[in-house]
Amino acid sequence: MIDRLAIFGATGDLSARYLLPALAALRAGGHVGDRLRLTGASRQDWDSEQYREWIAAQLDRHGGACAAEVKQAIAASARYRRADVTDPADVASAIGGEGPVAVYLALPPALFPRVVTALHRAGLPPGSRIVLEKPFGEDLASARELNGLLAELLPEQAVFRVDHFLAMTSVQNVLGSRLANRVLEPVWNGTHIAEVEIVWDETLALEGRAGYYDTVGALKDMVQNHLLQLLCLVAMEPPATLGERDLRDRKVDVLRSVRRLSDEDVVHRTRRARYLPGRIGDRDIPAYVDEEGVDPSRRTETFAEVELELDSPRWAGTRFRLRSGKALGADRKEVVVRFRPAPHPPFGRSAEALPNVLRFGLEPEELALELTGAGFQAHGLNPLSLTARMEPAGLPAYGRLLLDALKGDPALSIRGDEAEEAWRVLTPVLSAWERDLVPLEQYPAGSDGPPRRRPEH
Repeated sequence: MIDRLAIFGATGDLSARYLLPALAALRAGGHVGDRLRLTGASRQDWDSEQYREWIAAQLDRHGGACAAEVKQAIAASARYRRADVTDPADVASAIGGEGPVAVYLALPPALFPRVVTALHRAGLPPGSRIVLEKPFGEDLASARELNGLLAELLPEQAVFRVDHFLAMTSVQNVLGSRLANRVLEPVWNGTHIAEVEIVWDETLALEGRAGYYDTVGALKDMVQNHLLQLLCLVAMEPPATLGERDLRDRKVDVLRSVRRLSDEDVVHRTRRARYLPGRIGDRDIPAYVDEEGVDPSRRTETFAEVELELDSPRWAGTRFRLRSGKALGADRKEVVVRFRPAPHPPFGRSAEALPNVLRFGLEPEELALELTGAGFQAHGLNPLSLTARMEPAGLPAYGRLLLDALKGDPALSIRGDEAEEAWRVLTPVLSAWERDLVPLEQYPAGSDGPPRRRPEH
């Protein structure tokens, strides 16, 4: 297990809100001890003592019920280097020391190629690892280029392209529920399942993230990575083991099976929109184009929906709908599996109107099964819902990801070919949207999103 961690972009929001609390959770749980050394590198003109004070303040703010001795231990293990992380000399100073180091790039993804190049020139100690946040590239070509640079720096096993969704207990519950329960796996196919809807709708608006969000939009920010990862877990063939090779091979198989979208498919099977002024709870939300830092000429979408089909024997005839939107009226974060109606029920059309639905709640963590009952009552069938709340995870998602990187277990990270296949799936959508083949619709903040288009006859 590596006992040196270097965070590039150490004074940013990702480090403050997620990485430092994750380290505290690892420390509190006994997963890391006194040997772990943290180096923060950033452009702030600080010394190590100022950095330690900042760490303590961030853990007070974001660390939850973190014990005082844990906060003190994390801060005491830290040193700081003022650095331009695209400069090989500064990088060499930041990662200096004995033994392998895990380098976490808590940076804007646009900087990744330059930082990886600087790491290559500075030289990493043998056994080191690198951790990158999504998105991995801006399109298929840039993802391939980034993968080429990473391959020159480290072997694939030492590259951790992390997606924190994969470390969420609720997401892992999707895979566990279908593979560990005999009642589900035999009907987990297109013969029995009509549609799978993967949704991440949130009431949050831009919340000061224009510098990043306005350059990517909902499709690249959510669908290309998080939601496609959920698609993989829902649709994959059962892996022989949950080891990194078996698990990641099956995920790549899913992405390769996604039917390529033609321009006509994109027109009829995708939607994009952005929010207008509105009200969410007690908050007045300005139009997206009026948010600070937004360039209206970019035509960035805050809502994206894509319908996909898989060319595989298991999933013939099943629709997969991936949807994400900001500034909506309600948080809705779930995977919804809609089963086909029972064949020839003796109850008439009322049974067809109440198909079984299995819901995996992502936030909050819930599992719900919608059945039909009271079939012998004179008034007909009634819906019945069985709901269970999941126990909270022992580690936060970022804690699990950090621990995997330090231990060298890449099972929950994205392999290079997987990152490229995800871009391949959405390249036709990006191309058609850039050519305005799909209109950029609008919806009031606080609404359910853009109205559904009526099917064409």
